[in-house]
Amino acid sequence: MPLSNKPKTATHEFILGGQKSGKSRRGEQRALDWLAAAPRHRAVMIATAQAYDDEMLERIVRHQADRAERLPGMRTIEEPIELARAIITQSTAETLVVVDCLTLWLTNLMMPMPSQAARPATRTPAAHIAMLLVALREARGPVVLVGNEIGLGVIPLGRETRAFVDALGRLNQEVAAVCDRVTLMAAGLPLTLKAPAAPT
Repeated sequence: MPLSNKPKTATHEFILGGQKSGKSRRGEQRALDWLAAAPRHRAVMIATAQAYDDEMLERIVRHQADRAERLPGMRTIEEPIELARAIITQSTAETLVVVDCLTLWLTNLMMPMPSQAARPATRTPAAHIAMLLVALREARGPVVLVGNEIGLGVIPLGRETRAFVDALGRLNQEVAAVCDRVTLMAAGLPLTLKAPAAPT
């Protein structure tokens, strides 16, 4: 049953995949398609990455430059923690919100940087996830979420690593349940796992 506060034409999509599977490019293509569909359309990227080290900082800067070249019409904001609030703030009926990515967001919640870990957490990861699910249900426009599928291979040893893989698997299931479309990317190719029901 469609939610009353979400336009019928505004569908949410969850794009999953491994490293360099094409999932971020798929999200960007959704934004390009949305911007091309109508002059009034807008797109915004919510980036969750944080620079844990010099290599990560270089990667973020490179991605920002590449994205600005490919998608000059999409604005980018950075929000590593308060994702639900960012979605609600940015979402309008004419704005597509792209979240890239959920996996890094969960990492920020469960394994905060030293500067963040020194401050007391205001909410638990579970509370943040619950708020995200509410935000997706209340978003006024379409949301495209990008995330990693990391549970297909051998899980490295370590309690924290196993806990993170389990938590990410649960997060992916919960987000997939509230999205209209779920796409798995492999080698740059999309596989539809869930699609909106055809009108009767």
